[in-house]
Amino acid sequence: MKITCVGAGPAGLYFAISAKLRDAGHDITVIERDPPGATYGWGVVYWDNLLDPLYANDAESAQQIRSASTLWQEQQIVLGGTDYGFLGGYGFSVNRATLLDVLAERATDLGVDVHYEQDVQSLDELADSDLIIGADGAGSKVRSLHEDEFGTRVETGSNPYIWLGTDKVFDRFTFAFERTSAGWIWFHAYPSSAGVSTCIVETTEQTWKALGFDERGDEDAVRLLEKIFEKPLEGHSLISSSRGEAARWQRFTQVLNRSWRYENVMLLGDAAHTTHFSIGSGTRLAIMDAMILAQKLHDHEHLDTALRDFDQQGRSALRPLQAAGRTSMAWFERADRYLDREAVDVAYAMAARGGAQSPWQYRMHQATQVPAVRKGMRWYDNGHRWYLACRRGEALGSRPEKSTSR
Repeated sequence: MKITCVGAGPAGLYFAISAKLRDAGHDITVIERDPPGATYGWGVVYWDNLLDPLYANDAESAQQIRSASTLWQEQQIVLGGTDYGFLGGYGFSVNRATLLDVLAERATDLGVDVHYEQDVQSLDELADSDLIIGADGAGSKVRSLHEDEFGTRVETGSNPYIWLGTDKVFDRFTFAFERTSAGWIWFHAYPSSAGVSTCIVETTEQTWKALGFDERGDEDAVRLLEKIFEKPLEGHSLISSSRGEAARWQRFTQVLNRSWRYENVMLLGDAAHTTHFSIGSGTRLAIMDAMILAQKLHDHEHLDTALRDFDQQGRSALRPLQAAGRTSMAWFERADRYLDREAVDVAYAMAARGGAQSPWQYRMHQATQVPAVRKGMRWYDNGHRWYLACRRGEALGSRPEKSTSR
């Protein structure tokens, strides 16, 4: 089968890898409009529920991704630089550029043709393809060419946010809220790679305008943010430029489609659906899309049956995740109403943003603020993570990783 993937992000590259692994006879080309290495953002987060299928599907690229990833333990909520609340759990983060490098090299090794700086203006250019994959992101050109057929609906969140880096190294996933004369502003931060963390700054439209970010230049805006977040950053710098491009303020774009398929065109990843960055599922969903579609093509003799099956099953499975993303986005758009509480209570409100909680869960949350209890939870997580890593065949040392969290 001749397959063309438009977009060399996680969805397009991992689909090409997965399809080639199942049938090396596929003629697969990946087309990317940007140069090699050009990507937005800093790090992306994921959990064990991505590592398990990655290792089962392609252990070689999975091991490279895991080796390039950083472990973080606990979530920390900081109000005003001095008031702390904690949530349990752990996760992984990897630099987005590194992830794409790993996937592009693996795809090339498997015989996929990857072409950069090639823009697709019309699907007529790809008329000789049996299957066209639109994996070109939330602003998909492939999708825009047939929006009526896909039944596309795009909704925009109200909070401005900007994706930055910092040389402050966080060992926890950290939410830091600071009150200014214009209102609250906060960041979501986590480690990206050695010596660098991702720092997504967010606020309401009203506060953003009152602080003058709608008129400030890039450098001026970053310097003001450094001043606002001086305490949680401990005097470290914020970094705007990623691969030569300065960060820009943006608003979250929710993409919904009545169908992900039109004739022989299938949408994957953010081109088909988006989930708010506060639930950290975008990369996982893109890769799972890729893997599942490749398996459907392998399982079904007829292309039409495979595409129809994937479209129906995928949209049904995604519905609750997109609902969770909308709920999480709405919580942050109304965060001001929660921030007059102590950090422990803000942490609980954040944890409960997806639905009602029982009274005993609040008591349990209070108990987990005790340092000795948190230390025990981290040791349990270490053991559990080590067990899962051994089960999926990760290359490990002789004992679980140790946490540097206090």
